[in-house]
Amino acid sequence: MKDGFLKAAALSPALRVADCAYNAGQMVSALNDCAARGVKLAVFPELALTGYTCGDLFFQQALQQAALDGLAQMLAASAPLDLVGLVGLPLQVDGKLYNCAAVFCRGRLLGVVPKTFLPNYGEFYEKRHFTPGPGGARTIRLCGQETLFGTGLLFSCREMPSFVLGVELCEDLWSALPPSTFHALAGATVIANLSASDETVGKAEYRRALVENQSARLLCGYLYASAGHGESTQDMVFSGHDLIAENGALLAEAKPFAGGNAETELDCARMQAERARNTSFVPREEGYRRVEFSLELTVTPLTRRVDPAPFVPGDPRRRAQRCELILRMQADGLAKRLEHTHAKTAVIGISGGLDSCLALLVTARAMAQLGRPASDVLAVTMPCFGTTRRTRSNAEILCQELGVTFREVNITNTVRSHFADIGHDGQTPDVTFENSQARVRTLELMDIANLQGGFVVGTGDLSELALGWATYNGDHMSMYGVNAGVPKTLVRHLVRYEADTAPRDALRRVLLDILDTPVSPELLPAKDGEIAQRTEELVGPYELHDFYLYYVLRFGFGPRKIFRLAQAAFAGRPEYPDEVLYRWLRSFYWRFFAQQFKRSCLPDGPKVGSVTLSPRGDWRMPSDAAAAAWLAELETLNDA
Repeated sequence: MKDGFLKAAALSPALRVADCAYNAGQMVSALNDCAARGVKLAVFPELALTGYTCGDLFFQQALQQAALDGLAQMLAASAPLDLVGLVGLPLQVDGKLYNCAAVFCRGRLLGVVPKTFLPNYGEFYEKRHFTPGPGGARTIRLCGQETLFGTGLLFSCREMPSFVLGVELCEDLWSALPPSTFHALAGATVIANLSASDETVGKAEYRRALVENQSARLLCGYLYASAGHGESTQDMVFSGHDLIAENGALLAEAKPFAGGNAETELDCARMQAERARNTSFVPREEGYRRVEFSLELTVTPLTRRVDPAPFVPGDPRRRAQRCELILRMQADGLAKRLEHTHAKTAVIGISGGLDSCLALLVTARAMAQLGRPASDVLAVTMPCFGTTRRTRSNAEILCQELGVTFREVNITNTVRSHFADIGHDGQTPDVTFENSQARVRTLELMDIANLQGGFVVGTGDLSELALGWATYNGDHMSMYGVNAGVPKTLVRHLVRYEADTAPRDALRRVLLDILDTPVSPELLPAKDGEIAQRTEELVGPYELHDFYLYYVLRFGFGPRKIFRLAQAAFAGRPEYPDEVLYRWLRSFYWRFFAQQFKRSCLPDGPKVGSVTLSPRGDWRMPSDAAAAAWLAELETLNDA
């Protein structure tokens, strides 16, 4: 439960219709197993104590009493268990029968939530037996305890405030306005649905979509526990289709008729973070009462997959679709700017590296979209002290294959003249030695653009902007930065996609060689003709920094939680022991705070994903903010 993680399970034990003692025993056994696995929230199906298919037997007082006895048995068995349980049963209150979910923790009956919407169509006839649940909450006495009854109940964990539970039953989700909508607006971060959804052709897909979409709409975790084997098959068949979703993503599923349960960890803190930044999510707590409970605040081992590349879809088909969409977005943004400025040409510095390669591919697409020839793109290579034959050759071949205008401007003499102007010896490989080259390149590009009646297309990517790995007023500056919203890990896949779909073998080969070239600004003299300056040896692996960037910006998580997520994501990778993860996480925070001044004056560029650093869009941060609190939290990690 630490760091906002909650281990939850949706369970469908095999039952016997109308045998409440047997059913209670099955669920007590399941509760004990759950507690042994560290489950903190266990949800059983609708009317699980009696079975959903009892029909008119629901009116029998013997069955109603047997259900209460079964509930009392489960309450007693839960007393030593550190979890919250939910079970369905019929309950008579003031002479009316309700289809209810009982919520309990450590032997205490926290509350009883009746079903709001009763299906009475097709194979369902619940209104024959049950009454729709009343709103609000009132006190009743049940199993020797005073508890609350009504639909306006939420259950809140004292030790983990991000865990607030709301409850609905089966048809409630399928209605036009599910009660879970109001539960979430009132503060519920987790919704439990006790269901007895029978199986028909095509229903599983629809059910899965409902659960996923409701969790996305409500920014919540959603558990759906459905009746399974043991229900009467007189007219219906039940498959035990259990589902757990979080903010639109299906985390766990017990597929129809497969047996087993759905079990995983929900990230309640993530739901809180999503809601905090979403101004459309407006809280409405009227008509609700909260019931508090206590659970031991322990570390929850993570079994859910933590993606080491959160910006890159793992499925090849989805990845290809995503790449094509992003390239079109980049090209469309640039095409609009070319149109608006009546630019005669688009000038771009081409180095033979990944970022400038992607920017050139995008610029060529933009010209094609405008119906203009690729020759209206002017690609300029500007060799200097660190340029290698490989990158120079790749730059030229790429330009030839794309049909863009290619030009070489050797800046060596200009940089040496500049060194003389400022009193640099031209030999010491310091920051001035490096940045002078970057600024001269930008000066050349800007002035060439003026001469050609065009503008400069920037090549820097999102990861470089996060780390401040750009020379201020050098490669940091352009008239339009097409890669500004694209992280480095995604840049690689975009170029790979263009290679995979290249119409000519020569274009494919040069793109693959660019992908195989080490990332480098090439600002230090080459050694034996090879690249001497490798970026990731200096600032750290981009796959780590992109991972950190995603969780810092997208959810606002602190260093402790991000470090734990990184441990899970990169487990089994020998190159990433804990000390390496820690080292580059600390480096990320230090650089991210120190380099904000560069991001505060970025040129325009298209937003392509949920994470961006535009000072006019998603990220507004003072240039002089201190990183002390974040670094202090990191120190506590180091001490541990």
